[in-house]
Amino acid sequence: MAERGKRARLAGSFQRHYQDLLRFLFHRTGDMNDAADLAQDTWVRLSRVQDQAIENDRAYIFRVAGNLALDAHRRSVRRAGWFSDEEPDKGIVDHAPSQERLAIDRDHLTRLDAALLELPVKARLALMMLRVDGLSYAEIAARLGVSESMVGKYIMQAVRHCRDRAEWGDE
Repeated sequence: MAERGKRARLAGSFQRHYQDLLRFLFHRTGDMNDAADLAQDTWVRLSRVQDQAIENDRAYIFRVAGNLALDAHRRSVRRAGWFSDEEPDKGIVDHAPSQERLAIDRDHLTRLDAALLELPVKARLALMMLRVDGLSYAEIAARLGVSESMVGKYIMQAVRHCRDRAEWGDE
């Protein structure tokens, strides 16, 4: 029951000082619409008050309103910084690739996959064993049952084919 009495007392005090509160908030914001919005926000905050011993209703109401005005000002300053025409701070670095870079890389990978599938089987296997598995020419030759010089020819053929088909040089 005491809560209802406190809220009713605050509501009455809010209504009595509403015009003074609007002037106070207008002085803080410079905009009557913002002042009215902040007054409404103050009312919402006051309606949630619980378990607080409030000695001076007017001072409490104006303190709540002043804090809300300060918070609104800080938000607007942050937003203004987000939308300014200034260059971004050089200290902020995003190491993730851009969406454009990801799309280009995806396209290159698709073209490389297609080029690899067009290769003869032994040339493709020789290249994959060298680049993916990290095998030496001798190890590749042993697995494919060919000479090391043939492995060199397969790899040269595969690299040349992939380079020509993927058209890496057009960038």
